[in-house]
Amino acid sequence: MAASRLPPAALTLRQFLRRQQVLQLYRRILRAIRDVPSEADRRHLQEWAREEFQRNKDATEEDAIRMMITQGHMQLRELQRALKLAKS
Repeated sequence: MAASRLPPAALTLRQFLRRQQVLQLYRRILRAIRDVPSEADRRHLQEWAREEFQRNKDATEEDAIRMMITQGHMQLRELQRALKLAKS
């Protein structure tokens, strides 16, 4: 009788790696938002990011999570492009 050493709620390696991708994306978005010149716009974008990630925190379907990560990266690139244009 070999008992598993992992607690029942432990993440699989794939889930752990996906979680790290999501957290990294969230941090990158928050860092990009720091460059927004307007305080009101910064607060609005921080709220938006927090709400988006919290709204999807219970997602478990692998394809849906990958799609959301891809969309998040596209939105991050769009934000970075807009900030770069604003500085020009």
